[in-house]
Amino acid sequence: MPLEASISRPDPEMLLRQVQAEEEYAKRGRLKIFLGYMSGVGKSQRMFNEGYRRLERGEDVVVGAAQPGNCPEVEELLRKMEVIRPHTVGGMPAMNVEAILKRHPQVCLIDGVAYNNPPGSLHDQRWQDVEQLLAAGISVIASVNLQYIEERREQVEKITGKKVNETIPLAFVQSADEIEVVDAPAELCLERADDSSGKEAAPSPEQLSELRELALLLAADVVDRQLGSYLERHGIEPRWGAQERILVCLRPCLDAQKIIESGRRNADRFHGELFVVYTDDPHLSPEDRDTLDANLTLARELNANIEPLDGQENPVAAIIEFARSHGVTQIFIGHSTHANWWQRLWGNSVDRLIRDAEGIDVRVFPN
Repeated sequence: MPLEASISRPDPEMLLRQVQAEEEYAKRGRLKIFLGYMSGVGKSQRMFNEGYRRLERGEDVVVGAAQPGNCPEVEELLRKMEVIRPHTVGGMPAMNVEAILKRHPQVCLIDGVAYNNPPGSLHDQRWQDVEQLLAAGISVIASVNLQYIEERREQVEKITGKKVNETIPLAFVQSADEIEVVDAPAELCLERADDSSGKEAAPSPEQLSELRELALLLAADVVDRQLGSYLERHGIEPRWGAQERILVCLRPCLDAQKIIESGRRNADRFHGELFVVYTDDPHLSPEDRDTLDANLTLARELNANIEPLDGQENPVAAIIEFARSHGVTQIFIGHSTHANWWQRLWGNSVDRLIRDAEGIDVRVFPN
């Protein structure tokens, strides 16, 4: 065989995509987003702290937008940095994009990127202003809460019951070069919610856990996209495989909607598979049968692999056998927080499942 024939020639289209990706990456500013899973986690303070640290290291940093009513710590940071004052559009204040472009700093800090601009502005929304700054080669550090992301708004509303009118598209967040979830402890979030919510009820620990999970999954998706962009710029073909196999175990008496939805989100995040198993007991009460049917209907709607188990005598052994044979990496199970003295003394099925599932993560959802 001639030597020339044994050499693999690069695909011209792939080379063109690589060059175009490199050129676009080089001329644009970088976008970093501080993502909060609810109000009060401290994302603004973290953002301005980073801006001030960069300023001390010698970077040219300005503040393009700050929200009113900041905490004293943020106000102190703002006094130490150059702030591009807003201008007036139709009698309302708006971020002065023209002044920022003229000043052309290395980095611009923009708090509250989901704001709508006043009528008559160059762009309808602030995130579009950010796009203009990035295109001009100015890096932007911005902040936003999960509830203001359009494609996540409905999920957050179901959890918190609170509605918002100003949003940014998910694609904008996914375009970030870096994302940081401000993962404040639940106790701190509850304390701040009590201080600021007035008559509104503070979120429960379960609600905070759901919001935190949504934020972490979103951040992980952004990291995946960053990796994909890196591979494209360097001409590397991405190869994805099923990394996680999640097993949701249904108990007829427990509403498993949140467990199944969490399993679906995690499976999607890790390009994995979702399994749902249950024991079909013919002696179920009508109420338990209805609950089980509702759970199975949701599992089908979310494209889970549903399997009945023959394990009425020893459900734990049946679950472990299924998990081992299907390469399951995580088991999700609901558990009632009420236990009788016998269970407290000798342990219940959940305790046995955790003991026997060596090498498999078990996540317990309290009901």
